[in-house]
Amino acid sequence: MSKNADAILLVEDNPDDAELTKLALSRHGLDGRVTHVSDGMQALDYLYRRNGFTNRSGSNPVLVLLDLKMPLLDGIGVLREIKGSDLLHNIPVVVLTSSTEPSDLLRAYDAGTNAYIAKPTEFSQFLSAMKHVCEFWININQTAPQTVNATVRNTGFGDLI
Repeated sequence: MSKNADAILLVEDNPDDAELTKLALSRHGLDGRVTHVSDGMQALDYLYRRNGFTNRSGSNPVLVLLDLKMPLLDGIGVLREIKGSDLLHNIPVVVLTSSTEPSDLLRAYDAGTNAYIAKPTEFSQFLSAMKHVCEFWININQTAPQTVNATVRNTGFGDLI
């Protein structure tokens, strides 16, 4: 695993849920290794180093924690873009959402999610879930090498590298 400074990209529009997730991750030694963006377009800007993220340091995250229901571009749109990109498709994406709707699960897996976690409502259960996420995706999982040469793709979101 690449132990870069920004190991996790958290894509979450609810500030309270984002803080709760960052707190849970910090309890497992990942404080300072989480970058938070609040919508799907910011997530793609971060991953493609566009707009406010053109000069970001480090490599791509080793994990994306992705909410589904967000403004501008929802989680399914972000997931489809990540998994359809030669540059990004190897980044593991874990959907972390409050939805337990079967249609949301199906859409997420059809779009290529690596895992789907319904956020527990009890804080102790949420901490436990985040512990397992950290253990597997950060400590155990071996990520694929990052692609260096990406081609420009024309999508509904503009030209993406």
